[in-house]
Amino acid sequence: MHPHQQLIDLALAEDIGTGDITTDSLVPAEARGIGILKAKQNLVVAGLDVAGRVFATLDTDARCRCQAADGDAVSAGSELMVVEGRMAAMLKAERTALNFLQRLSGIATNTRRFLDRMKGARCRLVDTRKTTPGWRALEKYAVRVGGAANHRMGLFDGVLIKDNHIAACGGVAPAVSLARRRVSHLVKIEVEVSDFQELGQALDAAADVIMLDNMTLDDIRRAVALIDGRALVEVSGGVTADRLQALADAGVDLISSGALTHSATAVDISMRITPAATP
Repeated sequence: MHPHQQLIDLALAEDIGTGDITTDSLVPAEARGIGILKAKQNLVVAGLDVAGRVFATLDTDARCRCQAADGDAVSAGSELMVVEGRMAAMLKAERTALNFLQRLSGIATNTRRFLDRMKGARCRLVDTRKTTPGWRALEKYAVRVGGAANHRMGLFDGVLIKDNHIAACGGVAPAVSLARRRVSHLVKIEVEVSDFQELGQALDAAADVIMLDNMTLDDIRRAVALIDGRALVEVSGGVTADRLQALADAGVDLISSGALTHSATAVDISMRITPAATP
């Protein structure tokens, strides 16, 4: 089974419901067609595989030929995919396939735009868990396609002690101590800090990664100097494309931005379907 088949099935069921009353009224079941998906703007492609799977779900004999590859930067007018198969199935799949492709390509395009603002930087740009519910694996894939990296996938694969955890445990030190006793030695422990008191406590507790949350540039530079290589330094909060270069120049190791996913705009991709020639 395709890894995203459940999500594809849900999306198709949401759109088609009890049946496409327009297509079923107008298009004979045996009619065949050719569909061409085109970029209507400059973009970075992501999601061709899942888009192709949408068509194949409704027509197991559909042929999808990719004219580009995920990660390609293409210009407006470029053909992305050609689909051949039953026209009725193609019409029913069109909107769902485009929704996947436009959203994921939008994230990849947005990510590439961010990276273009920090060329030559030694730090890494990473995403967050601020993703569309149910779409996390796909959206984080699109971030990688765009050239950035992933933070933890979920609550299950990384320890990140945040302000509410610190409050629940009574401080940074007991929180780190509890985590270190209860998780594998292979798992890194990250602590979010918002001031220099918490930063000092995180250093004393030997946190592996320290996240500087919503700090000014001057405070970030001061924090990097204080940490002095004893932990990886991540900055988060208020990360915009305009601030990327300055943040990178401050000497941090990681810049995390929810905007890569939550503020990405879907790109413009169209599909034109024509009847196939009769043999």
